[in-house]
Amino acid sequence: MTMHPIRIIGDPVLRTPCAPVTSFDAELRALVADLMDTLLGAEGRAGVAAPQIGVSARVFVFDADGHRGHLVNPTLELSEEQQGGDEGCLSIPELYFPTPRAMHATAHGFNQYGEPLTVTASGFLARALQHETDHLDGKLYVDTLRGQTRREALREIRATPWSRARR
Repeated sequence: MTMHPIRIIGDPVLRTPCAPVTSFDAELRALVADLMDTLLGAEGRAGVAAPQIGVSARVFVFDADGHRGHLVNPTLELSEEQQGGDEGCLSIPELYFPTPRAMHATAHGFNQYGEPLTVTASGFLARALQHETDHLDGKLYVDTLRGQTRREALREIRATPWSRARR
């Protein structure tokens, strides 16, 4: 079991869009296994994207609403219908903010062997698919926040011990 440390906001890998995966080989399968070990290695995790363990590859794993899996090179189709609710991120530890997301999402991508894969989701799983795909595009959920919520989030991030330690 290889559980990797999670990269924290401020690490450049989290802000860099990932290149698409082009080789569906043993190296990719090892990355998927490491991501799954990292996801399942601690309670309460819904997903881990490759950049969160320092790898710039369009791959993530998820375990939400009773569905566990992975996606390589995902693209999303999102519903117009929105959901509210707090969202958190392993890369922004212990902070949660109300984050609007699409209520329904369909993710198209591939499995670790290069076979096409589609995941259709609603609610929390749809939120997780959107959140993890954002990581692959170099975005964090706080980037989607607006107005007072965004100001509060940035203020709280700056006030955390892990943020002050990075300065």
